Amino acid sequence: MTTPAHEMINVGRLATWMDARGLSSGAIENVTPLSGGTQNVLLRFSRGGRSYVLRRPPISPRPNSNETMRREARLLGALAHSAVLHPRLIAMCDEPDVLGAAFYLMEPVEGFNPVNGLPSPHRDSAAARRRMGFALVEGIETLHRINYHTMGLEGFGNPDGYLTRQVGRWNAQLASYTKYKNWPGPSGIPGLHEVSDWLSTHLPIPSAPGIVHGDYQFANVMYRRDEPELAAIVDWELASIGDPLIDLGWILATWRDSGGPELPVLRVDPWDGFPRAEELVEHYARFSSRNLGNLEWYVVLACFRLGIILEGTYARACAGEAPVETGRLLHETTVALFERALLRMRKRRAH
Repeated sequence: MTTPAHEMINVGRLATWMDARGLSSGAIENVTPLSGGTQNVLLRFSRGGRSYVLRRPPISPRPNSNETMRREARLLGALAHSAVLHPRLIAMCDEPDVLGAAFYLMEPVEGFNPVNGLPSPHRDSAAARRRMGFALVEGIETLHRINYHTMGLEGFGNPDGYLTRQVGRWNAQLASYTKYKNWPGPSGIPGLHEVSDWLSTHLPIPSAPGIVHGDYQFANVMYRRDEPELAAIVDWELASIGDPLIDLGWILATWRDSGGPELPVLRVDPWDGFPRAEELVEHYARFSSRNLGNLEWYVVLACFRLGIILEGTYARACAGEAPVETGRLLHETTVALFERALLRMRKRRAH
């Protein structure tokens, strides 16, 4: 199901486009796919002694794929002079006439993704792993402090009624998967209606609006190789303007020891040394003035949202549009996320 790199970009057209923008010269060489999410494509290449990373939709793009690329590039451009660690935007191609889809170029990030394995010294030190957990929290809290008005991000998202829209928006997303042949439907997701109803009836007062990454967890950050600090936050596909506590809830929803069944994906090993989930919350509170009294709601919402997103890959796999084993693995993760949500809801009722 993987597409060869040479089919994802026409190097001749790309070179012509880069020439018009003064982006190096000569042949495009060493085109190499990079690991990433299941939604979009990352390719690294070199030209004229400079390295680039190209991000584009898959060969069979979704209806909103080009707009997603435009939004990501706009956000990365806005963050250029901020303290937020992110890949530096080089250039954006808005139109699909060059490569068949919108795309953008960014600077490569030197570092590693922890779900792909920990190198030394991180693997060898429990203290280093503890620091990695706190660095994860600090990275997103830095984003949450950004004033999106001064960053030129007016209209990037609608913060009014952001939390109110979440349940309906993601239930509609789940319903849209019925177009995929052979998907068994939502009946395989435990407690779907119970979780949905609980979120609707326990809606909290939102915190002050800000930039939301929307999928903040270990798979979407890179760490420095020489120390346990973040190198960059990556994969901004779900970014918007809304309630930033969504991101803190996302960390806890995917955190290994935060309660409920283990997730089949997003695992980091070895795990000893990483902070407990409660310590992450305490650490965030040291830097942020946001009210964390209703944080449990955000964790349940994160389980709900992420589970529905991952179920989309399973639905595509059922229709032969994604790898079958990947689809099954992500469906198992969806089930585990909803079981985590149900456990948190029941604990909340018990108190």
